[in-house]
Amino acid sequence: MSSSRRDFLKTGGSAALVVSFALPLAAPKRAEAALSNSFNPNAYLRITPDNRITVVCGSAEMGQGVLTAIPMLVAEELDADWALVSVEQAPVDQAYNNPMFGMQATGGSTTVRGQWAPMREAGAAARAMLVAAAAETWGVDAATLRTERSQVFGPGGKKLSYGALVAAAARQKAPAKPALKASKDFKILGKPTRRLDSAAKINGTAQFGIDARVDGMLVAVMARAPIAGAKPKAMNEAKARAVKGVRKIISIDSGVAVLADGYWAAKQGRDALAVQWDLGAHADLSAAKVHELLVSGANQAEAVARDEGNVKDAAANAAKTLSAEYEVPYLAHACMEPLNCTAWVKGDEVTIWAGTQSQGPAQGILAQIGAVTPAKVKINTLLLGGGFGRRFAPDFTIDATLLSKLSGSPVKLIYSREDDIAAGFYRPASLVRFEGALNEQGQPTLLRAAVASPSIMAASGFMQIPENGVDAMAVEGLADQPYEIANQRIVYGRAEPGPQVWFWRSVGHSQNAFFIESFVDELAHAAKADPLKFRLGLLAKHPRLRGVLELAAAKAGWGQPAPKGVHRGIAVAESFGSFVAEVAEVSVAKDGTPKVHRVVAAVDCGQTVNPQTIARQIESAIVYGLSAALYGKITHKDGRVEQSNFHDYPVLRMSEMPKVEVHIVPSMEAPGGIGEPGTPPIAPAVMNAIFAATGVRVRKLPLETAALAKA
Repeated sequence: MSSSRRDFLKTGGSAALVVSFALPLAAPKRAEAALSNSFNPNAYLRITPDNRITVVCGSAEMGQGVLTAIPMLVAEELDADWALVSVEQAPVDQAYNNPMFGMQATGGSTTVRGQWAPMREAGAAARAMLVAAAAETWGVDAATLRTERSQVFGPGGKKLSYGALVAAAARQKAPAKPALKASKDFKILGKPTRRLDSAAKINGTAQFGIDARVDGMLVAVMARAPIAGAKPKAMNEAKARAVKGVRKIISIDSGVAVLADGYWAAKQGRDALAVQWDLGAHADLSAAKVHELLVSGANQAEAVARDEGNVKDAAANAAKTLSAEYEVPYLAHACMEPLNCTAWVKGDEVTIWAGTQSQGPAQGILAQIGAVTPAKVKINTLLLGGGFGRRFAPDFTIDATLLSKLSGSPVKLIYSREDDIAAGFYRPASLVRFEGALNEQGQPTLLRAAVASPSIMAASGFMQIPENGVDAMAVEGLADQPYEIANQRIVYGRAEPGPQVWFWRSVGHSQNAFFIESFVDELAHAAKADPLKFRLGLLAKHPRLRGVLELAAAKAGWGQPAPKGVHRGIAVAESFGSFVAEVAEVSVAKDGTPKVHRVVAAVDCGQTVNPQTIARQIESAIVYGLSAALYGKITHKDGRVEQSNFHDYPVLRMSEMPKVEVHIVPSMEAPGGIGEPGTPPIAPAVMNAIFAATGVRVRKLPLETAALAKA
């Protein structure tokens, strides 16, 4: 967003959009001032005498709604007046560690799952202290008091606001195990709730990472190594230095940076460098070579992820057998906000401003770079303009900090979208070879799969492949697939073509749901069975999967005639503790062009926090997954990525967006994740619908329409 557009939004070019609420992100001075006369029962909550309640959120907001979900958890147990609740981004501190990671980081759809109990306990403890303070004030038994909308009510019509009780509450002892509400008593949780960060994003006051400004800072743009192991062998520094505004040229391990007074000068200087690279061992990398290495990996797959029954006898005794090979390419994250970080290594302190998913790990890494203690590293977490796993990687914070240290100046480093697509982190390419068998009754008796892909665990730098040799993320959703088939063997073969691989929205589930849900559809077709009934027949022990399948099918009208020319496909997946089924309605034009008209999704994510957020996350997950299924691919030629931006790495356009219906299964189960589980089923649901429309089984993504035109 340009400053002029942001200023326009701020100053009332559209006055109706400017509302009084301002998200108090990164306001340490105000927070410190408030501490002296406020009630701070724990690290997550602050109540001031004016009745305002501030919830401190340790997770990063990248569009998934945690800056609203976390306050809702606290406010529910606090019996807070939601109109007086605001949210503040936490500093880096172990108090804000993600309970499921053991470090302060956001990913894996873990925030609500991990904070469901701790945040509610934080609110409940504060409520108990406020009630105790009122009881002491009135000289009555605390058990006779009740709370509602930030007030404590006592006998004889007495009442005190939370703000009036802050001093007395601060003297109370916090309960070790505060009682939590029964879900039947929830007044905030489970209700559609306005997001606390929306207004600031609309009126232009929200601060994303790229908005950070530091006096005297230089802007850095890098010529980044196009592939792991590449080294610069020649460049034109004189031509780069001749660009007006260019101040410094600095080489670091990941590339060559040009530091200038502003972005345009830095980019012009970087382009003038015309760095020539020695690509090393990957100079001949191509799409064909990636495929060849994946095939080789599948041929040599020996690491056993699942082994049940006797696959050899099952194959020998089958009435019908079938086999198929599926493949997906590398994918980029293509965040809307370019990757960026502002860093200042000043004396014995390191300070960064960034939209990062991993503040905790970054603190340790940046401390090493700055040669300071972790306590001397301050991380200002700003809003993320899309994450999808990409901003869990530390590379952009490391490079910015290194450049600040080496230049002696505050530095804002920007990886443009072109830079990051051409030399970034990617979802692994993957290939799987299936074998399946049916008995005389059309029941599947065998599932054998050999999976080949690069290892995210090995690339992460903080995980290790276990002794059995299986990268858990390469086989998740496949090795633990839920269908009750007596004889199964899933093996993994590591293949490493060279590009840096990383977490991508829903990680291994994103491709493995396409693989298994397409092949199960093949089994159903071979058995001459309805795909829905076939799945339900294999899921007798999985009521939540059955539940979402039946709900999505019922809402979509499965078994009833579809509109003329429209065909339906169905898929289901469990991921990150949630269950999602999707029915896609698709037509295919004579030239092979598909149109996805409607997607009906059913989700069981346990107890719900904000149904509005759940619906939005499923919708966005469908956009993300459908974009990848129809268009997404990162390919290489002569060692370099062939794509660069949205013109050749397209995402779904508004005119292509299907109508999406989201139905939530009522549940008393523990909350599941919601940021990612909507992505896995969309590709197989659409491709199964395309099979129903054309008879062509799509086994390789992205979809090639030419293959459908020939049908």
